[in-house]
Amino acid sequence: MKTLVVFMLGLAFVDCAFPQQRGAPIPPGIRKADQLPGPADVPPMGASSGTGATAMAMRDQAHELAELAETIPEDVFHVSKGTLPKDLSEKLKRIEKLSKTLRGEVSH
Repeated sequence: MKTLVVFMLGLAFVDCAFPQQRGAPIPPGIRKADQLPGPADVPPMGASSGTGATAMAMRDQAHELAELAETIPEDVFHVSKGTLPKDLSEKLKRIEKLSKTLRGEVSH
């Protein structure tokens, strides 16, 4: 019985002194990827300019773009029935201008 207790204590010591790797082995590139900046390390958009004016303008433009885009299917339906809404061309030009502006601001 005494030998069993000593043997168990010896196993516990060996297990603590030499821990084994549990689970799947970690691929070599993972350690390097853990050191790269992640989403928490990237500053929020508009932080470099010091003001939120650009972000607010982009949000307003996106909202206007969405509102205009909602009206297009109904206008196209009228075109298919043979009537051309007088402001359809202006709406499509405004949508194009807003999308180009937003695309340019997002890419910078």
